[in-house]
Amino acid sequence: MADRQWANSYLPVELFGRIDEMSPATEQTVRNSSQTQKQENPSSPVAAAGPTVVLEKGDTPLSRVPEDYVSGGEAKWFVVPQGPDAGKRLFFYDEIIGEGAPEATLVFVHGNPESSYTYRQTIESVKRLASKTYRVVAMDHIGFGLSDQATFEMVDMHHSNNLKQLIAFLDLQKVTLVIHDWGGAIGIGAMIDTPERVDNLVLMNTTVFPIPLNGWNFTNFPFPGKLSWNSLGYLIPWQWWRMIPPIVMFSSVGRWKFIARSCSLLTRAVLGRLTEGESLYRDMFKTKSNALSSMRNVKQTKVWGHGYCYFDRTLGWQDNREFYQNIQNNISSRWGPDGGDIGVRAFWGEWDPTAQSSVQSQWTDALPQLNGFIRLYPNRGHFIEEHEYRDIAEAIVEVSSLA
Repeated sequence: MADRQWANSYLPVELFGRIDEMSPATEQTVRNSSQTQKQENPSSPVAAAGPTVVLEKGDTPLSRVPEDYVSGGEAKWFVVPQGPDAGKRLFFYDEIIGEGAPEATLVFVHGNPESSYTYRQTIESVKRLASKTYRVVAMDHIGFGLSDQATFEMVDMHHSNNLKQLIAFLDLQKVTLVIHDWGGAIGIGAMIDTPERVDNLVLMNTTVFPIPLNGWNFTNFPFPGKLSWNSLGYLIPWQWWRMIPPIVMFSSVGRWKFIARSCSLLTRAVLGRLTEGESLYRDMFKTKSNALSSMRNVKQTKVWGHGYCYFDRTLGWQDNREFYQNIQNNISSRWGPDGGDIGVRAFWGEWDPTAQSSVQSQWTDALPQLNGFIRLYPNRGHFIEEHEYRDIAEAIVEVSSLA
């Protein structure tokens, strides 16, 4: 197949949790970054010393996490060696399940506004199903979960650059790449230039192609106009943003159920009755830097996959068009039938713009081997992995030949 060119502090603490604009350490990092960092910083002491792994967290806003946050592995932090995030600590865990050399490496890449925690049930289900030895790697992007806070407004190309460095450091091979939401562009972008590392792809409610500008998209979902997902990134004050992730992550299908979910969560937040997962997704965005970085991804959804330009106060003008062109121009030749012919499986909750038939066709045009391996769930929304983790785990074990 021919490669294609694609073109406020006064709010109640019980509701929002403690508001932290920025830790002193993060504030100093911002000052340093604005003075010395652009797209690359090869003179950084960390870059000069090479990548390292430490066992202590940095300035994550999370003071506590659920007990099942790390799925049996050891919590580690990769010190990013190069780029605008040089010196920051990126959380990951790396675990071998079974005896002997692993026959596959499962790499789980999350999107926004989530963290590696969203895969906890899928990973545990894989452990119950797999009979062969395999390796599990999951991470939190900078500005999410247990990783350091963002110091600029990050989008997919920035996270992908950090992930690419982690993959090279761990020398991951025989990879089944499991991706959701922006994790699609982040994960594929990190591995498209080393395609030989990837054996399989399992995708969930994601795209790396230009989102259709007509029909159902993020300018009219879940509500049209000012209440669309894209508009929320512009309208909601950063102090309020923390309440959005726990609402959307666990919401039911349909507008009225979405409204009911919102009312329920806000009421329980006032009463101090949020679940561990809800508190987690609220609290990781309680700092201004993390909230604004998460919101920047939402602002991008209008032109998801088309390429996006914006001005960042730390790094200046940012443009991910070349990043997307590299994915779109090479995914078919490197992973399609005329390339690596990797295994591909897909899961879509249908109450979501990324699940529309035109997006599915973009995937099957690029990777025809996906035909016949798409699972659709009409009663599920965007965060399919929070609900259909058993089916997803079965597909991971099957396509990775781990049964």
